Amino acid sequence: MFLSVFDMFKIGVGPSSSHTMGPMVAGSRFLDLLRASPFHAHGLRASLHGSLAFTGKGHATDRATILGLAGFVPESYDHTKAEAALATIAATGTVAPPGLPTLRFNPETDLIFDYGHPLVGHANGMILSATDAQGDVILQETYYSIGGGFVVTEAEQQAGDAARPKVDVPYPFETAAQMLEMARSSGLSIAEMKRANELRFRTPAELERGLARIWDVMKGCMDRGLAGDGILPGGLKVRRRARAIHEALLAEHGKNLTAPHTINDWMSVYAMAVNEENAVGGQVVTAPTNGAAGVVPAVIRYWLDHVPEASSLRIGEFLMTAAAIGGIVKHNASISGAEAGCQAEVGSAAAMAAGALAAVLGGTPEQVENAAEIALEHHLGMTCDPVKGLVQVPCIERNGLGAIKAVSAASLSMRGDGQHLVPLDAAIETMRQTGRDMLEKYKETSLGGLAVNVPNC
Repeated sequence: MFLSVFDMFKIGVGPSSSHTMGPMVAGSRFLDLLRASPFHAHGLRASLHGSLAFTGKGHATDRATILGLAGFVPESYDHTKAEAALATIAATGTVAPPGLPTLRFNPETDLIFDYGHPLVGHANGMILSATDAQGDVILQETYYSIGGGFVVTEAEQQAGDAARPKVDVPYPFETAAQMLEMARSSGLSIAEMKRANELRFRTPAELERGLARIWDVMKGCMDRGLAGDGILPGGLKVRRRARAIHEALLAEHGKNLTAPHTINDWMSVYAMAVNEENAVGGQVVTAPTNGAAGVVPAVIRYWLDHVPEASSLRIGEFLMTAAAIGGIVKHNASISGAEAGCQAEVGSAAAMAAGALAAVLGGTPEQVENAAEIALEHHLGMTCDPVKGLVQVPCIERNGLGAIKAVSAASLSMRGDGQHLVPLDAAIETMRQTGRDMLEKYKETSLGGLAVNVPNC
């Protein structure tokens, strides 16, 4: 099993990796399929199912689907061009994707929110179709957005691991137990093993540039969030708070009377800044998802700004360790809120950040694994219940608390020797089982929890 650090940390656009980035990617993939087909299409249609339908409006799934079918992709998303394209599509009832003729697509009639039973493969399902001049379907594909911007076709989902190309890497760990055994036998850290795996596919210079780019985008997103002001879009009238909190913290900085627990406010404001920026549709890095994008960069920023002897030269080590842990979670459970609740999003992010922080604090692989386990264990059972389907309440604050838990977990692990009762693999399997047993209304449908107990209009 190999998932690149650049698979776990994708540069994209808010507010959701599964509901915004995923549908945009699916649209782009369908256009590729259409370009390669012998059919001469005249129109396009799309239907959204399961969580994509129930929370699609709040997650901008409709916009993302339209833009994907117009040829937009998350990594090169341009907001100004996107707005112009959406206006043209609404006015003309057509899309003009690159390499294809102008195609009929009226968002009012050709984009359907299906609130019936979800598709069998995943809670985030969508069906894209091409039609002929009479409106009959001539090409159709089912896609599942499985979290973190990852998209698979129905056939790929059914085939599972068999559909994924086998890759030859020096340290092909699929579980935390295998990871620890390989670390012991090789004498390498988790980040060093991950680096060796990455270098099978890119040069050292390419790897370093890519890691630097990830942190640049993370930090840029955080900085914009710390400077942003006003009301978040979507109708809840949620005020952006990161800027005011940050300014207050800066004003208090250095005062002898500042309470020790104020450090939690620093961690929270870093995470909230990222997720407020995500909520307005800004550029963001999946970590491992958009809904949980604030945890990892917040913990990095906390470490750099508040921990003695921290060095930006080790950010790559942090990201590599986090990606190794995130890959194990994704492979054996889920990072999708629609599949397993927020334990799969913020819980996974906290595990990634906790393990990575332990690593840069000098922890052994066993202490890194312990940190990740502590963080994930104490997110088990967390539901995904966004009010009005928006990635705002409780998502923004939840990232702040996820960062605090991650730092606490890393600190606890560093007080021990890495020996502990509950293995990370057991916590991951418990998360998978809990997600399977969780009622659908608590898995990113906005049909339960806070979403129905908080006025949202």
